[in-house]
Amino acid sequence: MSRAAAISRAEAYFDSGAFKSDLARRVAIPTESQNPERGPELGRYLSSEIAPALEKLGFACRALTQQKAKGPFLYAERIEDPALPTVLGYGHGDVIRGLDAGWQPGLSPWELTEKDGRYYGRGVVDNKGQHTINIAAQAAVLAERGKLGFNAKWLIEMGEETGSPGLREVCAENRELLKADVLVGSDGPRLTADRPTISLGTRGAYPIDIWIDAREGGHHSGNWGGLLSSPAIQLVHALSTITGPTGQIRIPEWVPAAGIPDSVRGALADCEIASAPGDPEIDPNWAEPGLTLAEKVFAWCTFDILAMTAGNPESPVNAVPPRAWARGQIRFVVGTDPDEFLPALRRHLDRHGFPMVQIAKGRDDIMNATRLDPEHPWARWAATSVAKTTNKKPAVLPNVGGSLPNDIFSEGLGLPTIWVPHSYPGCSQHAPNEHFPVTLAREALGIMAGLYWDLGEPGTPRA
Repeated sequence: MSRAAAISRAEAYFDSGAFKSDLARRVAIPTESQNPERGPELGRYLSSEIAPALEKLGFACRALTQQKAKGPFLYAERIEDPALPTVLGYGHGDVIRGLDAGWQPGLSPWELTEKDGRYYGRGVVDNKGQHTINIAAQAAVLAERGKLGFNAKWLIEMGEETGSPGLREVCAENRELLKADVLVGSDGPRLTADRPTISLGTRGAYPIDIWIDAREGGHHSGNWGGLLSSPAIQLVHALSTITGPTGQIRIPEWVPAAGIPDSVRGALADCEIASAPGDPEIDPNWAEPGLTLAEKVFAWCTFDILAMTAGNPESPVNAVPPRAWARGQIRFVVGTDPDEFLPALRRHLDRHGFPMVQIAKGRDDIMNATRLDPEHPWARWAATSVAKTTNKKPAVLPNVGGSLPNDIFSEGLGLPTIWVPHSYPGCSQHAPNEHFPVTLAREALGIMAGLYWDLGEPGTPRA
């Protein structure tokens, strides 16, 4: 009975083909939460795959429902001793649309295929493969030790790809049920494919609709050009005031007033970002000057225009369009107040002579920025565990560049949050040909078996 033996069990599960088999069954369930026709598949994934896997490990499982949700939530718990640490695990079983036509010949989003050292299929990394690894790692510890040595809870949702509707409410309604010492989850990519990574939070994502309604209907550009204002030209000029020509944000309320904390700078000093083969080439002079590439992605705010329309882009006509619209997005970090984003933008546009520009929040729910300090005891404990297993110094990211519903756990439930991602930046997540490198999957099983083993050892941080 040893830590090394638990890790070996997890690796043997992979080597035997059992991991591939389990993941193949789960990938075959088309849990597209953005597709209303797939509604029944959301519940089937939990009832036919995840609940039975956890029940075999001695978990008591039940469904939680919430009116806003796309489907049910699975709650599972294994309480060995109330005096032991309690760990809440999280995952999501829904996936982005399959986009079947865009996959390489011979590949399908709903069939796991091994090719060139990779597993291909929708959900292999986002997120079916990642929570499959974590459940299997707990199984390895349980088989080796005869117990986990800690209390374990799981919450699996089926709507993360549509913004996690109902997750905030179901956690608030079941706060006591979900009480724990720490959240341990796996989602998103590592810093690089070959470097184990721990992330401690997320950047937030705030969508903004920005538009001009100039008049009813389009008017002939020969008869009216020069007499009518162009909402497209006005909107482009308005948008150009929000950032400088190299993307530096010019609205002070959209960036952290206190700058980057020293502990965050220290953690990111060890994190090098570079384009891997197949990645787009990085523009080193884009966005906030004076910051490292890692600080730009993980410690600062950015603004992007995601989409723009005016007139009929597919078939332009000779008319001054009546309307121009853009969807912007702020990726923001701790130290900014999203409630101030729209008021600050309104003041900014008015100062620059654009009162005709209208603005609104792009959707009701947003994912807020979160960050656990890299010096927090749980952060240090997790980094030590991963380093012990891999003999590599893990990258410790104060937060990832993307967004997850982490604020629901860190703020709503008051939990320290540790994310151990099992993917990598070039995995084609959300695109055709989503894939999972085989060597990364095997290493991840060992990492999580070691981490769960250590949770049952003395010296674990407590709330």
